[in-house]
Amino acid sequence: MNYDIKDLNLAKKGILRVEWARQNMPVLNLIGERFNKEKPLRKIRISTCLHVTTETAVLMEVLKKAGAEIALCASNPLSTQDDVAASLVKHLKISVFAIKGEDRKTYYKHIRSCLSVKPDVTMDDGADLVSTVHSSDFRIQGKIMGGTEETTTGVIRLRALAKEGKLKYPIIAVNDALTKHLFDNRYGTGQSTIDGILRATNRLIAGTYFLVCGYGFCGKGLAMRAKGMGANVIVSEIDPLHALEAVMDGFLVMPLDSAVKLADIIVTVTGNINVINKRHFLLMKEGAILANAGHFNVEIDIPSLEKLSIRKRRIRDFVEEYTLKNGKKIYLLGEGRLINLTSAEGHPAQVMDLSFSNQALCVEYIVKNYKYLENKVYKVPEEIDREVAELKLKSLKVKIDTLTEEQKKYLSSWDLGT
Repeated sequence: MNYDIKDLNLAKKGILRVEWARQNMPVLNLIGERFNKEKPLRKIRISTCLHVTTETAVLMEVLKKAGAEIALCASNPLSTQDDVAASLVKHLKISVFAIKGEDRKTYYKHIRSCLSVKPDVTMDDGADLVSTVHSSDFRIQGKIMGGTEETTTGVIRLRALAKEGKLKYPIIAVNDALTKHLFDNRYGTGQSTIDGILRATNRLIAGTYFLVCGYGFCGKGLAMRAKGMGANVIVSEIDPLHALEAVMDGFLVMPLDSAVKLADIIVTVTGNINVINKRHFLLMKEGAILANAGHFNVEIDIPSLEKLSIRKRRIRDFVEEYTLKNGKKIYLLGEGRLINLTSAEGHPAQVMDLSFSNQALCVEYIVKNYKYLENKVYKVPEEIDREVAELKLKSLKVKIDTLTEEQKKYLSSWDLGT
């Protein structure tokens, strides 16, 4: 077994934290029980590129129960929990290639190491692993049945690849499952982003002007949580429908040039590049705090911030103080990377239970159906989405009604009117 982690001695701490997460992931546990009996992934090799967290470790356990052979690397240089990586190597004998704070060269070396197992299936978060498979200097070792993609940014990249006719194998967009983006993106990102900001800064949220750049499901969740903590929430958007929704939800909506002059805390959640740029840095107030909750560290134009600054220093863990040429100070959190994972622990286990249950069931679906799939990006099959929702309700001991035969007939007819 090959691996590259920080310290194997951290495994004792890691296994206890994984146990805590497992207790809060009942749906994945139920799937794991079935997988352990049926072994639907026997001898299937899976290359996984995910945030190496306690919740990910529970998913790895479930895939291993299903009979899979797994290699895991990080999907972000700062998102690895080193004790979890150690626990996966020592206790589950999984090949892990991930170290928190690894540089870009090591990050891509780890991705290639993860792919060296000649995967039958890939599991990605952000599409760096799949893009490596598709790069000109990398050869697929054998036929890949299919893959899954966890996040919005990755789905956008893969749909662009498919549109150009260059996608080499089918991908299921787990991000687009209703039981993923309605819950993980909204409640998970909303809570964990606030958690990351608080751990990094220990600042009071109440009474601040809190700017959310982007009002997709992640932005909605973040705005909701910031408002709940007493912030004056401002939203900036480029989509008129999302902007109108933010207005109707009770938030101030204005262009970035106006918003950054007011904001005490600014968070990007768009999936796009250079959302906050040189012009905005010059307009910001003294002491403005910048953070990113999008997948890559490109939403804040850090190179321009570096050029505008005469001094940079780390004033707290995960807080860089930039002093501009005019003497104004701006604070960047977590090097502009996912703040909920750089300075906190990512999404709570209860919400990742839904996302990772989709992952596990979609891998099983690929193995059973890959012969019938084309090289394109697929939605999660509706039956999987519904199964995950039903199992989650069952775990919460929530019961719901069902349609009567009369109601089913009414909904399927055209001739019954007033």
